[in-house]
Amino acid sequence: MCQRIGWCAGVAGWVAVAVAVATLAGCTADPPPACIAVDTSCAPLYAPTFDNVYTMTLRDTCGSQSASCHSAVGLRGGMSFQDQQHAFDALRAGRVVPGDPGCSKMIVRTDSPGAPYQMPPGDPLSAPARCALIQWVAAGAPAGSASSAGPAAGGAP
Repeated sequence: MCQRIGWCAGVAGWVAVAVAVATLAGCTADPPPACIAVDTSCAPLYAPTFDNVYTMTLRDTCGSQSASCHSAVGLRGGMSFQDQQHAFDALRAGRVVPGDPGCSKMIVRTDSPGAPYQMPPGDPLSAPARCALIQWVAAGAPAGSASSAGPAAGGAP
């Protein structure tokens, strides 16, 4: 137990402030909407399969670098895109609503260029890349060849 109660209270106060700042870091004043309007008749950059979504957008933009947001090291939002299976599992664990791209968190964040919650931060994905994501989700967000459609994807365990 502390000899100086005042000193312990001061340290506890600083710890509480540090935790609050760390918790709020990266949070915006305007949270993303639950749903947005999307155009599913857009022209995709590539065929909207998860194999292509992963290799042509997610891996290189969001998760392949050791310092990337969704790398095995970054783990922003608790997601790792370090390989196709991790990416698929993370997205199907509540970040995409199969068949409903407008109400999928991934689409709300990637298809909102300039919004404070835009993903990826900085330069937005191109419209054709965003379109491929939208069309993949609209098609039911099926697994790719390297992904298993386990319980998170609605398949049998």
